[in-house]
Amino acid sequence: MQETARVDGTPLEHVLAALSRERGKGLLPDTAFDRRLERTLPLLADLFGSLYSSRPDWQDQLAALIVQAARSWQERPAGLKDLDAEREGDSGWFQSNAMLGGVCYVDRYAESLEGVRARIPYFKELGLTYLHLMPLFLAPEPHSDGGYAVSSYREVNPKLGTMEQLRSLAADLRSNGISLVVDFIFNHTSDEHEWARKAAAGDPEYSGYYWIFPDRTMPDAFEQNVREIFPENHPGSFIQMADGRWVWATFHTYQWDLNYSNPDVFRAMAGEMLFLANQGVDILRMDAVAFIWKELGTSCESRPEAHTLLRAFNAVCRLAAPSLLFKSEAIVHPDEVALYIDPAECQISYNPLQMALIWESLATRDASLLAQALERRHNIPAGTSWVNYVRSHDDIGWTFADEDAAELGINGFDHRRFLNSFYVNRFPGSFARGVPFQDNPRTGDCRISGTTASLCGMEVNPAEAVERILLAHSVAFSTGGIPLLYLGDEVAQLNDYDYAQEPGHGEDSRWVHRPHYPAAQYARRNDPATPEGAVYAGLKRMIEVRGAAPELAGTTLLDFNTHNRSVLAYQRPASAADGGQTRVLALANFGDSTQQLPAETFGGYLPAAVDLLSEATLDLGEGVTLLPRQYLWLRVTPG
Repeated sequence: MQETARVDGTPLEHVLAALSRERGKGLLPDTAFDRRLERTLPLLADLFGSLYSSRPDWQDQLAALIVQAARSWQERPAGLKDLDAEREGDSGWFQSNAMLGGVCYVDRYAESLEGVRARIPYFKELGLTYLHLMPLFLAPEPHSDGGYAVSSYREVNPKLGTMEQLRSLAADLRSNGISLVVDFIFNHTSDEHEWARKAAAGDPEYSGYYWIFPDRTMPDAFEQNVREIFPENHPGSFIQMADGRWVWATFHTYQWDLNYSNPDVFRAMAGEMLFLANQGVDILRMDAVAFIWKELGTSCESRPEAHTLLRAFNAVCRLAAPSLLFKSEAIVHPDEVALYIDPAECQISYNPLQMALIWESLATRDASLLAQALERRHNIPAGTSWVNYVRSHDDIGWTFADEDAAELGINGFDHRRFLNSFYVNRFPGSFARGVPFQDNPRTGDCRISGTTASLCGMEVNPAEAVERILLAHSVAFSTGGIPLLYLGDEVAQLNDYDYAQEPGHGEDSRWVHRPHYPAAQYARRNDPATPEGAVYAGLKRMIEVRGAAPELAGTTLLDFNTHNRSVLAYQRPASAADGGQTRVLALANFGDSTQQLPAETFGGYLPAAVDLLSEATLDLGEGVTLLPRQYLWLRVTPG
């Protein structure tokens, strides 16, 4: 390490001396760690110092963090260290066109971690390379928020299995080419977490882990600018503790927000993060990233320090778990979503705008808003990737920007009311059979629950629903990024209308689209005469074609104007490494009628084209005809 490296004029010898002392106590020297430390320490010190240098002990805190990272690296299993070395040499591994994600709840899809292990042959049949297991850590019932109220990051919910079984499952998945993804709920803990229990008991150290105030003075000051997230759950952002103090609880009364202005909290959560990495987790879904930093007089959302925190956590990973990736979950204004996507912050991110606008296009039969979003908001920094999905475990909210809609003559407020009405079958002629989530009949505001099949009209017209399901996924699979399937959707699973009969689910309609494993539907997946088989075959074909088309790797997307509001189009160019001569031109007809695209639409290409999905040849000089809800992936050559 160069002795001249400095932070705010302060030598870094303090940190290195602490590491040297620990090595005198049994921490082993490690060439690979030291090489990364030399590269990373100045950056991490800058980030850590920008957050905590007002504290006189900040250098001691930084030194303790580095020692903690070194010990975690020493404990890291050899197989994971080999994976680190492999992925350091292939940092774009997650941008491959062979990537395919799946997401599920362990208990609902497979009953237990051992049940998940038993489904590995199916995952390989489908082509999964990425498996996201929804929150599976210890969380108290009934106040678990579906697993998002964590009472221990180091214990698996005993109904699902043990940490040893999770570690073993991660190894089995890895040996089958599947990366394990889990949620890292780091904005808050359960009020039953050990830290929260100690804080509730008045322990001053752990009271500093949360935003706790003796009276309403500071809560009232913060709440002048902070919005209520779930007013039905509790008004405001604070709740009163049993001893009369007030604690910040953004989401639910039993989820207490962590105080990242305290470096002890940063180090504690870094320890939990590195522990999970050493169990074999490949990707952490960073939950509620927009809320992690609080500042009086602001909305306390998407503050600059939130990005600094993520970068600092990322730098810690580069030291002690170099192959670990972060996936951001930020359901905020589209401009803010993109701010979290960076190789030094979150390397991958959900694409909530694309998801919402796919559903908007299906309802309106007009792809204009989606085309606008792809043109303006799709391309992201090199070394990063979207996670593109049609449905997730969560509700659908209409996240488009009002200013974008206004450019197309759309009133955002009115349009959201229409979409809500359409997808909960309150609009005449709607095909959708969704269920409202947090419905407010007075304002018309609500969000949408429902499986992909039910929202696409499977209960109304199965043949058309199959076409809508495949059309929607054709976009998610071809725009660029990691396609993510909510497992069960690939066999057209329907809403679980009995969800409210399960304990704790009656007040949360999102359980309607989290059915138990649909065994009967999976049994029909190889019968193309059934809706399940038709959806499965269509998706399998997309997966096969995508994996063989180098143009569909990465995320680079070029817009393409069809001059037809029903037909979405975009181009995916081949990279220079793949010759750079061809492109895939994706076309998707969201209309209910046949659309004719004249020859002049394709004037920039040579006439010969091939639809990769059907292997049919087309003459672009004759134009292209698209049937209702038809999609094509055309390999074309610019003329």
